[in-house]
Amino acid sequence: MITDKIVNALRFLSADSVERANSGHPGMPLGMADIAEVLWRDHLKHSPNNPEWFNRDRFILSNGHGSMLLYSLLHLSGYDLSIDDLKNFRQLKSKTPGHPEFGITPGVETTTGPLGQGIANAVGMALAENILASKINTDDCKPIDHMTYCFLGDGCLMEGISHEAMSLAGVLELSKLICFYDSNGISIDGKIESWYGDNIIKRCESYGWHVVGPIDGHNRESINKAINEAKNSNKPSMIVCNTSIGYGAGEKQDSESSHGAALGESHINKLRENLRWELKPFEITKEIYEAWDAKEKGLLLEKNWNDLCQKHSEINTSKASLLKGAISGKLPDSFDSEFNDFIDKLSSEKSAQATRKSSQVVLEFLQSKIENLIGGSADLSGSNNTITSKSIAINDQPDGNYIYYGVREFGMNAIMNGMALHGGIIPYGGTFLVFMDYGRNAVRMAALMGIKVIFVFSHDSVALGEDGPTHQPIEHLATLRSTPNMKTWRPATLLETAYAWKHALKNSGPSSLILSRQNLANFSITDHSEISKGGYFVLKNENSSINLIATGSEVSLALDAANSLFEEGIVCNVVSIPCLELLEKHAENYNEIFSDEKTNIIIECGHPNSWYKHSKNVIGIETFGESGKGDILMEHFGFSVDKIKSRIKSMI
Repeated sequence: MITDKIVNALRFLSADSVERANSGHPGMPLGMADIAEVLWRDHLKHSPNNPEWFNRDRFILSNGHGSMLLYSLLHLSGYDLSIDDLKNFRQLKSKTPGHPEFGITPGVETTTGPLGQGIANAVGMALAENILASKINTDDCKPIDHMTYCFLGDGCLMEGISHEAMSLAGVLELSKLICFYDSNGISIDGKIESWYGDNIIKRCESYGWHVVGPIDGHNRESINKAINEAKNSNKPSMIVCNTSIGYGAGEKQDSESSHGAALGESHINKLRENLRWELKPFEITKEIYEAWDAKEKGLLLEKNWNDLCQKHSEINTSKASLLKGAISGKLPDSFDSEFNDFIDKLSSEKSAQATRKSSQVVLEFLQSKIENLIGGSADLSGSNNTITSKSIAINDQPDGNYIYYGVREFGMNAIMNGMALHGGIIPYGGTFLVFMDYGRNAVRMAALMGIKVIFVFSHDSVALGEDGPTHQPIEHLATLRSTPNMKTWRPATLLETAYAWKHALKNSGPSSLILSRQNLANFSITDHSEISKGGYFVLKNENSSINLIATGSEVSLALDAANSLFEEGIVCNVVSIPCLELLEKHAENYNEIFSDEKTNIIIECGHPNSWYKHSKNVIGIETFGESGKGDILMEHFGFSVDKIKSRIKSMI
């Protein structure tokens, strides 16, 4: 058994923390400690004093259940994570939650737990590094130059998203991505051979990856040699590491029993005996701390990099400016004034237009102003209208601004999350709204982390037509609106679409833009700045006791219904709510729109559940769609002027 106290400090901090919490996953930290020690002490470029240093190597724990390994690494290396924080593992409001959480623990690059998304995030980070390096570096000066390292296990590779992300990484030749496969043959249910027989080497090679190993994941020399080989590859690399889960824990070694529960007193004692560890729980000697401390080395790395950036600024001022913007994460100084001028010009547009086309018009402008706005689509570029005449495919030109993701909705969303987490990139990506389901967990993770990712979802209702119920979203708007931290925009006009993009770019968290396939009638408004409040009156009569409230394509329908009802002596106001979450933050507008003194009737071609807390009167769809022409389907589901009028009359 290994007796190196430097690496075993990782094992015992991890196992003792799990034991103290009586909850957690000790097996993976015990098994991957040797790999982690070599990587972090001999290779990883980072600065514990400044966890957000821009040119640091990124380390991703895709098998996030092994969180105590990461916390132990951060603590020993000198990050702001104390021994008391480790003792508080898995407790309410602690800095050491059950799975790594971005924004909670200094040095944690992304939230992991749902297996497979960490590797996809890592692909996104490596892709961001490659894009920024291509845009910013010069032949003589390379301020963007770092690796992305990712730990993953059998579970990550079983998840379908790993195929999506790794396949794209191979095609894009992301050579600065190195993954470590913890090949221990064990998952929660036991030995994986009965349900998982992939040849990982051949699988990775088929993606276009460089494969190293299998190596002995407990042999320091072999690990170091493998990392050096991977660094020299012009492809993404997978290092296959044969390890023992629960290493050193007696009969729990190489057993599923060490995966997801505290070892227990007898096995902790056996672990101490086997690894000759004489220190008490959470006791670490000065010598061990000194061997791990990376603060001084990190400060030197930062100083050298700052000197390099100074040299870079003297070589190329425009590239230096782009680097400065990437680091700050701020939009160009001229953005607000230029975009406001652009919006003013749009206000004269009167023609009917699908909001997916409106979005493309806005993107055409944005791509000329924001160089780090990186778009893409899951094989629906022309249908989503996420591509413009100014789009340059990264697949062909690394310093471009557009990614053909292929049919990989989940992978796309998680890769975008990784790009946003890396920093310096504002990612957006498109698919049909109904296919949000494929990438739903990555959408949720973006919201959980509160990161700036823009999800573009077109074909927003049954009005898309003949593709039928498999392609027609019903419950999806309600799902997005029930997601904390998400801003969901469903614009009705070109102007509303422009404001949706503006707010998405300035929002610190994720945004979803919900766009129509069919043309939508335009309408005039007195003060288009009201759109920024999330909801506003399109038609207002102080004598009316009825508010017709709609979103997207249903706003013009509400207007037509109101005009027809007026001829019958029924006076209605009409409200557009492009973003309900934003409206809820503007209490004065909200209270006027949802006035207790009026009959508030909501009209939206989707499931009504997201509206019932605002009004009992909702006209929506609670069944799946049908196949047929869009206008016929709208009539069939009750979204015609006559049928809407009839429903309104029954509610007043």
